[in-house]
Amino acid sequence: MNGEAGAPDGAPTTDGATGEAGREGSPPGGDAVQERRLHPVTPLRRAWAPFALLVGWALHDPNGTQQRLSELTATTLLAGSAAVVLGGAAYGLMSWWFTHFAVTDTELRIRTGLFFRRTAHIRLDRLQAVDVTRPLLARVVGVAKLKLDVVGADKKDELAFLGEREAAELRAELLARAAGFAPEQAREVGEAPVRALLHVQPRMLAVSLLLTGAPWVMLAAAVVVPAFLWFVTHSVWTVLATSLPMLGGAFASSGGRFITEYDWTVGESPDGLRIDHGLLDKAHETVPPGRVQTVHVVQPLLWRRYGWVRVELDVAGSSNGVLVPVAPRAEAEALIGRVLPGVRVPASAALVRPPARAAWCVPLWWKGYGIAVTDAVFAARHGLLKRRLSLVPHAKVQSVQLAQGPWERHKDVADVRVHTGANKTVTARLRPAAEAAALLQSQADRSRTGRREARPDRWMA
Repeated sequence: MNGEAGAPDGAPTTDGATGEAGREGSPPGGDAVQERRLHPVTPLRRAWAPFALLVGWALHDPNGTQQRLSELTATTLLAGSAAVVLGGAAYGLMSWWFTHFAVTDTELRIRTGLFFRRTAHIRLDRLQAVDVTRPLLARVVGVAKLKLDVVGADKKDELAFLGEREAAELRAELLARAAGFAPEQAREVGEAPVRALLHVQPRMLAVSLLLTGAPWVMLAAAVVVPAFLWFVTHSVWTVLATSLPMLGGAFASSGGRFITEYDWTVGESPDGLRIDHGLLDKAHETVPPGRVQTVHVVQPLLWRRYGWVRVELDVAGSSNGVLVPVAPRAEAEALIGRVLPGVRVPASAALVRPPARAAWCVPLWWKGYGIAVTDAVFAARHGLLKRRLSLVPHAKVQSVQLAQGPWERHKDVADVRVHTGANKTVTARLRPAAEAAALLQSQADRSRTGRREARPDRWMA
């Protein structure tokens, strides 16, 4: 957002000093466009900037800052504090006052800039997801943040903040416009209906997090490493500097994930799969249809007893990376069938392991690799303790590569790598060299055929 509610990465912008669109806020054709402002609480979002500058300056030279503060009188300190408060309030208010947005027949336009005017033009036919998030403090005052996934942009653009009702109405309008509805019909269409598919119970989520190894490893490290450092250095600061990040990492991989993934619900609507989750910060996300490049089925060792899996996604141009944090395998596979129509997840028995000679390349862990190629997907598994099965639809494969190092040539094995539209790579490791060469050619043919037969990536298809 360029520091304000401005242009997203990759979106065309117009400098208000030279571009008429940036000053006038009307389309080239001259039709009037109704511009709107963000919610009046938005200035509070910007008011912290002067305080951050002061804190950064103070931390840069803490001794000098302490000395200067000790030389000031109480009256000077009060006057300086008042000036900072008023300056922050003025900055937030001016930033809000000069920020506008409008929806035209073809684009969402965001005009901003206190000193340098900018206008972002977000084409509605390039929108692939519109998400609504409500941080805890925003929920208290009844506002929400609108995030937009745009094809070709590296980051989500956002409008923060809007009233909760206005955010829901604007989201529905943008989705209707992106789906091809006429402007006069878009507001009447409203929110597309949702059919619930899956809900993750908090108890299952909590147990699944306790059965993952990362929190326990971090906790053990937070006990052992600081104790060793204390024995060596007898420095409290060294112990704190080491233990606090480790404790933070343990919390992030357990309690933090529980807070983020709490009340996880997946529903199906004409504009894609909708995901709602969050204990403190509520998020309402959309997995756009046809944009999923790869599906990953993840199963840690201790989950196998319960038959639970985690489903992650690679979505082109989107940061939405989790479909479901934990679910029984049968329910997860049914959900994958909604994301990738016609795709069935290969069973473990259908995955072909590398030949035994691959053990000379990757001892023991070679048993965790496997591959299966169906009419719909290229599937590759890796991981012995934490299994990860990656499914790539043939139509989403952008290129195929065969890689073979010196030792692999000696053992007559090779890796086959497929690259997707999300700039990700899925690798079938340690295949027999002849099989890998044949797979390289056949996968290229399947990809070409799949792209010809694939349905277009359109809203409400």
